[in-house]
Amino acid sequence: MNLLDSAFDLFRKPELTLAGVAFFASFLFCIAVVLTKRWHGAFSMDTIEGIQKFHSAPTPRIGGIPILCALVIACGKSTIEVQILLAPILFAGMPAFLIGIAEDLTKQIGVVQRFLATLASGLLAWLLTDYSLSRLDIWGIDLLMQFTFFSVIFTAFAVGGVANSINIIDGFNGYASLTCTIAFIGFALIAFQVGDQELAVVSIILAACVWGFFWVNWPFGKLFMGDGGAYFLGFALAWVAVLLIERNQGASAFSALVICILPISEVLFSIFRRQVRNEHPGKADNLHFHSLLHRRYVARWFAKWPPLAMNSLVGISMGLFSLASAIMANMIYDNTLYCVITSFVFVIGYVAVFARMVRHHWCSPFGFLILKPSRSGV
Repeated sequence: MNLLDSAFDLFRKPELTLAGVAFFASFLFCIAVVLTKRWHGAFSMDTIEGIQKFHSAPTPRIGGIPILCALVIACGKSTIEVQILLAPILFAGMPAFLIGIAEDLTKQIGVVQRFLATLASGLLAWLLTDYSLSRLDIWGIDLLMQFTFFSVIFTAFAVGGVANSINIIDGFNGYASLTCTIAFIGFALIAFQVGDQELAVVSIILAACVWGFFWVNWPFGKLFMGDGGAYFLGFALAWVAVLLIERNQGASAFSALVICILPISEVLFSIFRRQVRNEHPGKADNLHFHSLLHRRYVARWFAKWPPLAMNSLVGISMGLFSLASAIMANMIYDNTLYCVITSFVFVIGYVAVFARMVRHHWCSPFGFLILKPSRSGV
């Protein structure tokens, strides 16, 4: 069965009427949040002040609430088999979601506390499901992963890393939500190809919830995902990856990496960049890939466009980059070597383009990684 046939068969499944319910519930809840902002805006608005702010008017940043409400409705209408997978995602995601919402409302929650909350979500998911990564398809490392302690700790940190990566890329209209939607659909197609029908349905429902939010967030930026939505969706994305790997031996562990390679590259390279600059890993800056794309190219090539249009162009462009990795993952999901090579090529390409935006000329990505960034760049 090829990829197109798999996609066609998956989207014909009767269970996917739930995806329609999830989409419309999410969309309508998001509209409701926007229409009622005069009541909650004093607490929920994201101001225009800040180094990572690219919007021109205060905007509600509690988009995670309608996404979660839609997911609760979809879960309640699901079959028992789907609920067994979806309900733990809802419950285990609460630490990450609640700490994110607290940050959205108070703007006073530290980076460390938020990261610990995402770790707690990973640990809670393991307690509820007894799933943790027992293989990475790396010789030698897999022996270590057979010990529960190492397996659970690695899983918690992996979940925390992905959750934080989605929060990092949530900077332009449509970027994080489109990336998550594509990633969930990518996981759904792999799950369907390996015969995991329930996980495929769960992934599509999650994608539908995010897709409903997307059309309120993009292109006009009427509602932001916020930390609550970003951390919860990042956790859900990571946990779907864990379920895919643990429930299906036919899927390489690296296929999950390929699907999530863009946000993972962003968070790892951000840590590396700040380490080189002797800065705290959690310090906010405007040197992310998407920020540089906006400053170096979009703001110059489309200088006559209004700020909102440039914001949305960057968001949709960055989000669509994930489409290539999702397609590639579905073509090579059962071949670890191909997945490793694909991941390596993507990371090198990411660093090469980043270096081009910083140096204003093409240079070796390997040389860029070992040299201290220039004052004029990063």
